[in-house]
Amino acid sequence: MKLILQQEVKGLGKKDAIVEVSEGYARNFLLPKKLALPATDSTVKQIKDQQAAQARREQQAMDEARMLASQLSKVSVTIGVKTGEGGKLFGSVTGKDVADAIERQHGLTIDKRKVELKDSVKSIGTYNATVRIHPDVSAQVSVNVVGE
Repeated sequence: MKLILQQEVKGLGKKDAIVEVSEGYARNFLLPKKLALPATDSTVKQIKDQQAAQARREQQAMDEARMLASQLSKVSVTIGVKTGEGGKLFGSVTGKDVADAIERQHGLTIDKRKVELKDSVKSIGTYNATVRIHPDVSAQVSVNVVGE
């Protein structure tokens, strides 16, 4: 019997998968617990349409992420901070500071959680920050830390 899974079933498949199972398993377990629906022509078409729409949304998000990454790769930001003797900072520069500087200086809105600094920035100098825009797309931003 062909069924469309409504949620992931261990050992059988993920949500929206079309699976072939025995009639007893379907009638006694999957259907009463509302884990699956019978695979009629209309429900199969509906699932296929939903999957195609999801693929289009994911492709559009990927294209937007690549465009933003190409803009960010050309970006260099300058962050002015208070310093003590020897160019040491009071505190450190964080991902939030970098995201705010990108928004102020270039008008690109970046989530602070997407900005990664390899080392803690505690002195004046130039550093590289990685901005993870999408799971598959990231960009390098040059961060220039200067004293005020």
